[in-house]
Amino acid sequence: MRPEPPVHEQPVHVAQAALRPSLGASLRLSARLLRHFSAPEWRHHRSRHATAVLAVLLGVALAFSVHLINASALSEFSAAVRSVNGQADLSVRAAHGGLDEAWYPRLARQAGVQRASPVVAVRTLVRGAGEHGTVPPPLALRVIGLDPLVAGTLTPALLPRLNEGVDRLQLFAPDAISLNAAALAQLGLKAGHAGAAHGDLTVQVQSGLRWRTLRVVGTVAEGGEPLAVMDIAGAQDLFMPAGQISRVDLRLQAGAHPADVLAHLALPPGVLAEAPGDTGTRVSNLSRAYRVNLTVLALVALFTGAFLVFSILSLSVAKRQQQFALLGVLGLSARERLQLVLAESAVVGVVGAVLGLALGTGLAALAMRLLAGDLGGGYFPGIAPRLQWSGTAALLYGLLGVLAAMAGGALPARQAQALVPAQALKGMGDVRGAGVRAWVGPALLVLGAALARLPAVAGVPLWAYVSVACLLMGGVACVPLLTGAVLGLWPRRWQQRQAELMLALSRVQRMRHTATVVMAGVVASLSLCVALTVMVASFRGSVSAWLDVVLPADLYVRTGATAGPGGNEAIHLQSTTLAEVARVPGVQRVAGLRISPLNLDPDRPPVDLIARELGPDAEGVPQRLPLVGAVAPHAPGRVEVYVSEAMVDLYGAKPGQTLALPLRAGQPPVPAWVRGVWRDYARQHGSIVMDLADYQRFTGDAAINDLAIWLAPTARTADVEQAIRARVDAQGLNGAALTFAEPREIRATTLRIFDRSFAVTYWLQAVAIGIGLFGTAASFSTQVLARRKEFGLLRHLGVTRAQVLAIVGGEGLALSVVGAALGLALGMLVSLVLVKVVNPQSFHWTMDLLWPWSRLLALCGGVVLAGTLTAVLAGRAAIQHEAVLAVKEDW
Repeated sequence: MRPEPPVHEQPVHVAQAALRPSLGASLRLSARLLRHFSAPEWRHHRSRHATAVLAVLLGVALAFSVHLINASALSEFSAAVRSVNGQADLSVRAAHGGLDEAWYPRLARQAGVQRASPVVAVRTLVRGAGEHGTVPPPLALRVIGLDPLVAGTLTPALLPRLNEGVDRLQLFAPDAISLNAAALAQLGLKAGHAGAAHGDLTVQVQSGLRWRTLRVVGTVAEGGEPLAVMDIAGAQDLFMPAGQISRVDLRLQAGAHPADVLAHLALPPGVLAEAPGDTGTRVSNLSRAYRVNLTVLALVALFTGAFLVFSILSLSVAKRQQQFALLGVLGLSARERLQLVLAESAVVGVVGAVLGLALGTGLAALAMRLLAGDLGGGYFPGIAPRLQWSGTAALLYGLLGVLAAMAGGALPARQAQALVPAQALKGMGDVRGAGVRAWVGPALLVLGAALARLPAVAGVPLWAYVSVACLLMGGVACVPLLTGAVLGLWPRRWQQRQAELMLALSRVQRMRHTATVVMAGVVASLSLCVALTVMVASFRGSVSAWLDVVLPADLYVRTGATAGPGGNEAIHLQSTTLAEVARVPGVQRVAGLRISPLNLDPDRPPVDLIARELGPDAEGVPQRLPLVGAVAPHAPGRVEVYVSEAMVDLYGAKPGQTLALPLRAGQPPVPAWVRGVWRDYARQHGSIVMDLADYQRFTGDAAINDLAIWLAPTARTADVEQAIRARVDAQGLNGAALTFAEPREIRATTLRIFDRSFAVTYWLQAVAIGIGLFGTAASFSTQVLARRKEFGLLRHLGVTRAQVLAIVGGEGLALSVVGAALGLALGMLVSLVLVKVVNPQSFHWTMDLLWPWSRLLALCGGVVLAGTLTAVLAGRAAIQHEAVLAVKEDW
């Protein structure tokens, strides 16, 4: 064995490693320094460090609460889907409309199928009987029709439990219905309600424009949204066209593989087979971009908080230079100084993260109680989830808070590491060498612009978010470079006319590396506020212009409900009603609208097929569609359709291509010529517009969902509404079930919902700009207070108090103007990424870029004013001491 060399011959790095303290010793040293060195600083500047903690707290709380709400709602929705579908292995349904009931016996006899269960699933409205002649408001209800003889083993949670005293044969009665606990609660009923056993307890459900009275004979164990179960024959008579059902659920025999069974079935065009769990997966994929965008938006405060931590710790390190130098002389190494500042930032992150997790849990519980877990997305209708707390998610978001704080403290830690103790003890410490190199900022900007051109990852604009982060960090890193460049443009002869201005600008140019510390928070927060302001204004303006085009009529009539996920419409009008409305006095023209789900891809949610009258102009192009891009030439004799922007992204349906539409189960798809693309802000999953006459010709479906009515110039809206309801009542229908709305009402309601949905964005803007301004105020205050000797020397040289304040105010004004200009330019650049990349990649629609200059200039003006006033106020506090006292240490 080779002998070890003598100690004096060992390599130098080995000896150094032997002298290096262990990890445990380093942690113990950091803990002692935090207690004896950092804690007094925190106690002395409580409000400043508390604000950094608050910034981390808000970011973690918002992000964690959004995660809890969405995760709880998605879990509850998936559980409801699994419970409703039960133990089925496959579900067979039509791509469009209902499925012929003749499929049921064919599937039941198929080799490999153990049991088949036909199902009718619809969404409708329900109301109680009312008291003293009152008509209670209707509620949304999901109705499922089953065959109790075969469904019990597949979906046991949906098998009705009859009330005491009710005969078993009532399960098959066409007017019998069983309600779950949510439906009973919303209707104000109880499972053991008096009279339930005798059939006296009734509810009314809407079928078409008629209210049908049904007897409540039992309860259903299934939880979740309000739900009712009845015999499939009664459900067919009430809600489905003759001879049609919604789907057939299949349980396969042991050992049978779904792919083999489907191969033997040889399903024709327009008939689909899917696993029951695919519905939850599709909704999860559809809502993923929405959930990710909410989470990223919630992390804005955390991102801004990182810059605030950076500002506060940078100033704290600058203020304690001599203390750090003394520790260095006493044996604290540069690496240990780095670890100490990082430990300080970690403490801020840990405290903020722990408090943020607690606040986020409370916010999530409150939001689910008030908003039912929806958050405005509309992806989980009727779901009232319970809070499902996740330790893994809490750990993840807590670590994000700690990492954000430590990222903010990284550069101040390097500044403390780069101190030269001997020079710092003499007041000559200079940490400019620890700053960011000049090329880093432009490089990050170029990298951000390049990343913005990359495609989405699994439907999420991941690279676009990274691009925004690079742009923000690059812009902050460019503060020193741009400060010198911008202030260098100021004519020298103008500076020489005013001594205060010359001193202020000269100092800012010489010490422009401190501008990063002073303006980092405000540049980051202002740029985010500008970007969000432009994005929201562009979206709102585009939606407003879109509504002007898609609402051309004077009056709109709705039937009260539309199809939900996986259900068929139960409430609609017939073409005979449309003809009656056309004969009402004061009605010049009436047009029908039919909206129905169409499955083009089993792995994606169904698109909305919109059948309407397309009034063409001289070139055959619809005038009432907000078309974008070029329009393909007219194709005589072919079915022409117009697709939304989401169809182009998801299905590649571009103008000039042919799209196969499976309109009727068992028949070949209808080839449709894609003529153009239209902008649709109502449907993220895609929509297709075709002429109503073509739709009725290929489907035989004469039902109508909505009516658009053009009135005569002298017609009164109230008289027309009353006359339409009277015509509907004369047909034996319920005219009171119609809902009327004028375009201005629809427009106002839509924009009100839009503003409410983006209320959290406005609040986050206020939080971000508030954090940034506080960081700027803290930075200015500490910088000015640290210059008391300088101000005292100026006073000895004859400079008046007003001139000192003018110098300080000029520095604040110069830095604020540069910071506001940079924040505005950076925010405009980020807004381009949000409007042109994030929104199209997330939701598959585009918008017009609008610049709300009044609000943007107001934001910038507020930043300049706040920065200047802060500098002046800090200067007043600094020069209140006598000049001789400020410089006595130099005598």
